[in-house]
Amino acid sequence: MSRIGKQPVVVPSGVTIDLKEGNFLTVKGPKGTLSRQLVPDINVQVETEQILVTRPNNLKRFRSLHGLTRTLIFNMVEGVTKGYSKTLEINGVGYRAAKNGKKLNLTLGYSHPVEMEDPEGIDTTVEGNNKIIITGIDKEKVGQYAAIIRTKRPPEPYKGKGIKYSDEKIRRKAGKAGKK
Repeated sequence: MSRIGKQPVVVPSGVTIDLKEGNFLTVKGPKGTLSRQLVPDINVQVETEQILVTRPNNLKRFRSLHGLTRTLIFNMVEGVTKGYSKTLEINGVGYRAAKNGKKLNLTLGYSHPVEMEDPEGIDTTVEGNNKIIITGIDKEKVGQYAAIIRTKRPPEPYKGKGIKYSDEKIRRKAGKAGKK
């Protein structure tokens, strides 16, 4: 039995859950509304203060979808109550970020500045010149946008220049050994 799938999802006050036919789930909370089509084969039961997820049998497909479905529902409830955020840091001489309306302008050592438009439901803020904070209610979108920004200049192992997550550790390599 799935250890994560067995746990009920607690619904805090101020959050409304609407489960339609075919497992189409809508979660409304103080920060916004999220909707998702869940797998129709997994049983989702909405009670007054919790959501229970069960599987019809022990086939491998249902065992793998059991915990996933429960986690997706939990992330939706967590997102509309608290929200999610990721922090990126830019390291390198002359590397910086600036915010201009809904556009994020990155100077990353290329011959041109990199401009990125914030997706819908995602907000970015720049602290100083080298810290980008991405916030939103959808955990998947926040993580994906942070990954897209990071791919514009991933950190390199020799000097550590590039864009990295704030909690990421860069494994440094030694440079070339000199002649004797």
